[in-house]
Amino acid sequence: MLAVHFDKPGGPENLYLKEVDKPSPGEGEVLLKVAASALNRADLLQRQGQYAPPPGASSILGLEASGNVAELGPGCHGHWKPGDSAMALLPGGGQAQYVTVPEGFLMPIPVGLTLTQAAAIPEAWLTAFQLLHCVGGVQEGETVLIHAGTGGVGTAAIQLTRLFKAIPLVTTSSKENIQMAQKLGATAGFAYKIEDFSEEALKATQDVGVNVILDCIGGSYWEKNLHCLAADGRWVLYGLMGGAEVNGPLLSKLLCKRGSLQASLLRSRDKKYKEALVRTFTKRVLSHFSPGSAVQLHPIVDKVFAMADIQKAHSRMEANQNVGKIILEMP
Repeated sequence: MLAVHFDKPGGPENLYLKEVDKPSPGEGEVLLKVAASALNRADLLQRQGQYAPPPGASSILGLEASGNVAELGPGCHGHWKPGDSAMALLPGGGQAQYVTVPEGFLMPIPVGLTLTQAAAIPEAWLTAFQLLHCVGGVQEGETVLIHAGTGGVGTAAIQLTRLFKAIPLVTTSSKENIQMAQKLGATAGFAYKIEDFSEEALKATQDVGVNVILDCIGGSYWEKNLHCLAADGRWVLYGLMGGAEVNGPLLSKLLCKRGSLQASLLRSRDKKYKEALVRTFTKRVLSHFSPGSAVQLHPIVDKVFAMADIQKAHSRMEANQNVGKIILEMP
């Protein structure tokens, strides 16, 4: 089969397609013939040599995919049969023509969605769901500040915040992106390049502050995050795009707010946790992607690239040009 490959860490120019052995499903695994996969920041970091796959995971890039079941491994429970369409959360391996998946990581394709659209769901939406529901414990009526509000996780988090009857605010790079976020349900947005998002968030909450912050930026935002965090607020850290270093009285400021700082990653979670997350998401959220739902959810696809254009896809994400998910279609 063909798979995205790189011989040494570096820039997008190091990526190319390579013929490799097709994997065989092990105990409790399904072989998925991949139709489409989506890019994530973790793919860029892995390509740069900064984010190794978890032990036992494929070294091929790709944390989510959609396609059709090709083969069942021993010990599967009969929930899937060859030919079934499905989307899957992956620890790696999605940017290839075939990938093996634990049976419990598969989800059905929502009615009305194409395989290309479905590829935009698993990693981004499960991450956003985990951050809001499992880690952040968002409650009805609370205010959520979502950084990188027009990225893959951000566009999912806006919609899920609305589903949970909470109030989404976002930061993003431009006024145009704020309009996009508002169409998805954001109450307000702040263009971080031209305004102080912490002051604007306080104004938007009548100086109360935000109850939950979803933060993929890290170090460069810590002071502003704490400035606009409400008393007893939860700051949920899931990325370090703005660096890992903090210089200053973070702990004393956090203590004054009685705030909590919680860190979360999905890729490194164990199999049991991910299976439980997939089950809960499937039960509580998946039906809302189908027509007729009271709260209609939409996977946001930025641009679709052929697998052979993997360098262009990575360059687009690295330049922060995407609004929503960048998709790769397999040959």
